[in-house]
Amino acid sequence: MGSKALIFFALLSFSAVSSLKTASAAENEEDPGLVMNFYKDTCPQAEDIIKEQVRLLYMRHKNTAFSWLRNIFHDCAVQSCDASLLLDSTRRSLSEKEMDRSFGMRNFRYIETIKEAVERECPGVVSCADILVLSARDGIVSLGGPYIPLKTGRRDGRKSRAEILEEYLPDHNESMSVVLDRFAAMGIDTPGLVALLGSHSVGRTHCVKLVHRLYPEVDPALNPDHVEHMLYKCPDSIPDPKAVQYVRNDRGTPMVLDNNYYRNILDNKGLLIVDHQLATDKRTKPYVKKMAKSQSYFFKEFSRAITILSENNPLTGSKGEIRKQCNVANKLH
Repeated sequence: MGSKALIFFALLSFSAVSSLKTASAAENEEDPGLVMNFYKDTCPQAEDIIKEQVRLLYMRHKNTAFSWLRNIFHDCAVQSCDASLLLDSTRRSLSEKEMDRSFGMRNFRYIETIKEAVERECPGVVSCADILVLSARDGIVSLGGPYIPLKTGRRDGRKSRAEILEEYLPDHNESMSVVLDRFAAMGIDTPGLVALLGSHSVGRTHCVKLVHRLYPEVDPALNPDHVEHMLYKCPDSIPDPKAVQYVRNDRGTPMVLDNNYYRNILDNKGLLIVDHQLATDKRTKPYVKKMAKSQSYFFKEFSRAITILSENNPLTGSKGEIRKQCNVANKLH
């Protein structure tokens, strides 16, 4: 082979490698993944607007903060943190919001309130998935919990995941082994799981989820002092579907995210089977006891678990879309 041919092939190889590097660099530039303050150039006010809207909504409707906290689990734990939870049902697909595992979830219309405020400032820039995550972050603070710095840059999915919901979201009656496995699949370890279930420190549990522990016979594992209150709040073995009957998760500090939950469940005052199991299973009980003693330890593990949850398999770069409305994919808008 002549020297000219060698030079030609060398140049061709260099050109191919350079093209690959350029393409790779362009791809990385186009998709930085999740980063802190993703909107600093495209919508610098985004996080402040979301924070202010969460604050205003909390002042008017205290229960919105519980909803934002529950949203991040119900969305991010189901395959991807992509706001699929927020989509309404269509003729072709059922909404995740309408599934049994989503029973009692509400305030979705106020996510639209936050989205509209962001859209007025920066149309078509901030995803509903990021709004869902940041509203959870700010809702946690409203409830007295820790401020957790969370990355942004998520994009929105285009379809509901209702058909696979039960594969990912554990039920409140499932074994601790199943619950541990579901969280481990997201990279959340045992102390992280115990901390996330500390979310049951706030909000309420509907009687329909409790009556099997009260009727026809009271579950002997329940603290007798607590049973009287539960029977008072849930007087019927088949709750009236039109009446909103519930028991506060924590009667002591029902509006505060704190470690009182762990003291309650160690005292057999956990409302759900999963609460009781958390305090009695040998794999989780040591962490329950540690969090009952130390709120700072609870907050540290809670912050770590929320961060992992919020980064579960997000859509970034050119994947997904930025929805115009959080409850409808753009093609249906």
